[in-house]
Amino acid sequence: MYELYIGNKNYSSWSLRGFLAMKLSGAPFAERMVSLSGTGEPNPGNRSFSPTGRVPCLHDGATVVWDSLAIAEYLAERHAGMWPADPATRAWARSVAAEMHSGFSALRNEMTMCIRERVDVRPWSEGLVRDIDRMTVIWNETLKRFGAASGEGGFLFGKFCAADAFFAPVAFRFRTFGVEPAGAAATYMKNVLAHPYVQEWERAALAETEIVEADEPRIIYRDKIRT
Repeated sequence: MYELYIGNKNYSSWSLRGFLAMKLSGAPFAERMVSLSGTGEPNPGNRSFSPTGRVPCLHDGATVVWDSLAIAEYLAERHAGMWPADPATRAWARSVAAEMHSGFSALRNEMTMCIRERVDVRPWSEGLVRDIDRMTVIWNETLKRFGAASGEGGFLFGKFCAADAFFAPVAFRFRTFGVEPAGAAATYMKNVLAHPYVQEWERAALAETEIVEADEPRIIYRDKIRT
């Protein structure tokens, strides 16, 4: 059986991606929740199971896969249906997932994932506005090209797939910080948040009691919120 090492569900966006990839695979797996450092740096104690000390990290027997995109691809090689079947559509899906995986630094840094929270910290920085605008373009253009044409599902490529897994944390971030994307992206965001796998994660996140101050919006933005 697969073993998936993950962090706190309220905060760990990368863990969410790994979890959704596992759920999409349809394969049974055991969750191993571990402590994060709370500093943004890897917890040294986690290097016993992850070469980087970061999560998510997948164990398949003696095989170790320690990056969320690598986990998605590893599972897709073994379990059908995680990416769109058409090669051109699949190339687009992988491209937008990879763009999310490697970019959007302002969004990551200025809108931490904190599922339980709702705050308004506007005005946003110029970099954050650019990231929000680019995310909205990705969602709307992809839905126009591939989602609507499929006639099913309400997700980027029709049914929920690995690409949607990479944008699920963004949907949580947008909801927390009151971002309302324009066009079809608004409905897409609601569809992602309502997906059963995402709802399963959210229920577990809301049951957690741990506080990681480095990821708490009301601590990060205490002065702006007070103003």
